Formats: sequence, structure tokens, C-alpha cells
Amino acid sequence: MSIETTPAERADELAEDLGDAIAEMPAYQEFVEAKAAVENDEELQQEIREFEQLREEFMMARQTGDATNDDLRKLQSTQEDLHGKPKMKAYLQAQSEIELKLQELDQLISDPLEIEFGQKAGGCCED
Repeated sequence: MSIETTPAERADELAEDLGDAIAEMPAYQEFVEAKAAVENDEELQQEIREFEQLREEFMMARQTGDATNDDLRKLQSTQEDLHGKPKMKAYLQAQSEIELKLQELDQLISDPLEIEFGQKAGGCCED
């Protein structure tokens, strides 16, 4: 007696296979490695924390109407400096590449469906 796989079980299997295949993609591996490099660099982590603090201060000043163009330029300059660091630059590039690939996969899955796979499947009137 053979046990047949239901469509739901087959979809689960395919999803697991897809996850495994994504994890083996060079773009995903590069992303994981670049992310680890950023996370393990204490000096870079300190710069990220300082940038986040500066951004938070700017957002607060903006809400109270105290933000100036000089504040904005300082924030932008700090972000450019941070993003120009080799490890951060590699991470951002790897992140962009894996996000693009995941969007492509989402589209391939969504094409035969009446909903976008990566989006919430509910409501009748989404913009």
C-alpha cells in the first residue's frame, strides 16, 4: 500500500527544498559571510552604533523642528563614510544581490497564483 503525498505536503516539501537551494546559492553564501564580517568587526560595530545615535538625534530634532540642513549634511556624510568602509560596502552589495534574487524567486512563485507570494494573502482591496 503506497501513501500518496497531498498537495499541501508536496508544497511543504518544495518549500523546504527551495530553502535548502537558496542556502546553497553563492549569492546567499556571500551575504552570510559579509554579514558575519560586519558583525564581528567591533570597530565597525561602534561606527554603526554612532551613526544610529546620530540618526536618532536627527530624527528627534526633525520632529521638534530643530533639525538644520547642516545636521542633514552631517548625517548623510556619516552614512556615506560608513557605507564606504570595505566590509560594509561588501555587505550592502551582497544584501542587494540576495534581495534581488529573492524578488525574482518571489515573482516566479507568484506568477501562477492570484496573489503575490511574498505579500499578505488577505483583504480584498490592497493598494
